[in-house]
Amino acid sequence: MNPSMMKKLQKMQKDMVSAQKELEASIFYGSAGGKMVTVEFTGDKRMQNVAIDPEAIESKEDIEMLQDTIIAAVNDCIKKIDQETESVMSQFTGGGIPGLF
Repeated sequence: MNPSMMKKLQKMQKDMVSAQKELEASIFYGSAGGKMVTVEFTGDKRMQNVAIDPEAIESKEDIEMLQDTIIAAVNDCIKKIDQETESVMSQFTGGGIPGLF
Protein backbone atom coordinates (compact mmCIF):
# COMPACT_ATOMS: atom_id res chain seq x y z
CA MET A 1 0.00 0.00 0.00
CA ASN A 2 1.38 3.38 -0.94
CA PRO A 3 2.21 5.97 1.75
CA SER A 4 -0.52 8.36 0.59
CA MET A 5 -3.20 5.69 0.99
CA MET A 6 -1.83 4.73 4.40
CA LYS A 7 -2.10 8.35 5.57
CA LYS A 8 -5.70 8.54 4.31
CA LEU A 9 -6.59 5.37 6.19
CA GLN A 10 -4.94 6.60 9.37
CA LYS A 11 -6.82 9.92 9.14
CA MET A 12 -10.10 8.09 8.54
CA GLN A 13 -9.47 5.86 11.56
CA LYS A 14 -8.69 8.89 13.72
CA ASP A 15 -11.86 10.62 12.50
CA MET A 16 -13.94 7.50 13.22
CA VAL A 17 -12.61 7.27 16.78
CA SER A 18 -13.33 10.96 17.31
CA ALA A 19 -16.87 10.61 15.92
CA GLN A 20 -17.50 7.58 18.13
CA LYS A 21 -16.34 9.43 21.24
CA GLU A 22 -18.55 12.39 20.34
CA LEU A 23 -21.54 10.09 19.90
CA GLU A 24 -20.88 8.38 23.23
CA ALA A 25 -20.79 11.74 24.99
CA SER A 26 -24.02 12.95 23.37
CA ILE A 27 -27.31 12.95 25.26
CA PHE A 28 -30.41 11.31 23.74
CA TYR A 29 -34.01 11.48 24.90
CA GLY A 30 -36.86 9.05 24.47
CA SER A 31 -40.46 9.21 25.54
CA ALA A 32 -43.69 7.25 25.49
CA GLY A 33 -47.28 7.61 26.54
CA GLY A 34 -47.54 11.21 25.38
CA LYS A 35 -44.39 12.02 27.36
CA MET A 36 -45.84 10.34 30.42
CA VAL A 37 -42.40 8.76 30.70
CA THR A 38 -39.20 10.34 29.43
CA VAL A 39 -35.72 8.87 29.59
CA GLU A 40 -32.25 10.26 29.05
CA PHE A 41 -29.32 8.18 27.80
CA THR A 42 -25.76 8.86 26.76
CA GLY A 43 -24.73 7.72 23.31
CA ASP A 44 -23.07 4.64 24.77
CA LYS A 45 -26.54 3.55 25.95
CA ARG A 46 -26.18 4.34 29.63
CA MET A 47 -29.38 5.58 31.23
CA GLN A 48 -28.88 8.89 33.01
CA ASN A 49 -32.41 9.76 34.03
CA VAL A 50 -36.02 8.61 33.94
CA ALA A 51 -38.89 11.00 34.60
CA ILE A 52 -42.44 9.82 35.28
CA ASP A 53 -45.34 12.22 35.17
CA PRO A 54 -47.00 11.99 38.61
CA GLU A 55 -50.39 11.78 36.90
CA ALA A 56 -49.32 8.44 35.42
CA ILE A 57 -49.99 6.68 38.71
CA GLU A 58 -53.50 7.00 39.99
CA SER A 59 -53.93 3.47 41.28
CA LYS A 60 -52.08 0.19 41.68
CA GLU A 61 -53.63 -1.01 38.43
CA ASP A 62 -51.60 1.66 36.58
CA ILE A 63 -48.29 0.00 37.53
CA GLU A 64 -48.36 -2.54 34.66
CA MET A 65 -49.18 0.17 32.13
CA LEU A 66 -46.41 2.34 33.57
CA GLN A 67 -43.90 -0.50 33.29
CA ASP A 68 -44.84 -0.98 29.62
CA THR A 69 -44.54 2.76 29.05
CA ILE A 70 -41.05 2.84 30.58
CA ILE A 71 -39.96 -0.01 28.31
CA ALA A 72 -41.37 1.84 25.30
CA ALA A 73 -39.54 5.05 26.26
CA VAL A 74 -36.24 3.20 26.72
CA ASN A 75 -36.66 1.44 23.38
CA ASP A 76 -37.50 4.78 21.73
CA CYS A 77 -34.29 6.32 23.03
CA ILE A 78 -32.11 3.35 22.08
CA LYS A 79 -33.58 3.45 18.57
CA LYS A 80 -32.61 7.13 18.31
CA ILE A 81 -29.07 6.35 19.48
CA ASP A 82 -28.77 3.53 16.92
CA GLN A 83 -30.08 5.74 14.10
CA GLU A 84 -27.71 8.59 14.93
CA THR A 85 -24.77 6.21 15.29
CA GLU A 86 -25.55 4.64 11.92
CA SER A 87 -25.93 8.07 10.32
CA VAL A 88 -22.65 9.40 11.69
CA MET A 89 -20.60 6.27 11.13
CA SER A 90 -21.94 5.66 7.60
CA GLN A 91 -19.84 8.58 6.42
CA PHE A 92 -16.86 6.35 7.12
CA THR A 93 -18.24 2.98 6.08
CA GLY A 94 -21.15 3.65 3.70
CA GLY A 95 -19.17 3.94 0.49
CA GLY A 96 -16.37 1.54 1.25
CA ILE A 97 -12.88 2.86 1.82
CA PRO A 98 -12.10 5.72 -0.59
CA GLY A 99 -9.39 4.96 -3.09
CA LEU A 100 -9.45 1.19 -2.62
CA PHE A 101 -12.24 0.41 -5.09
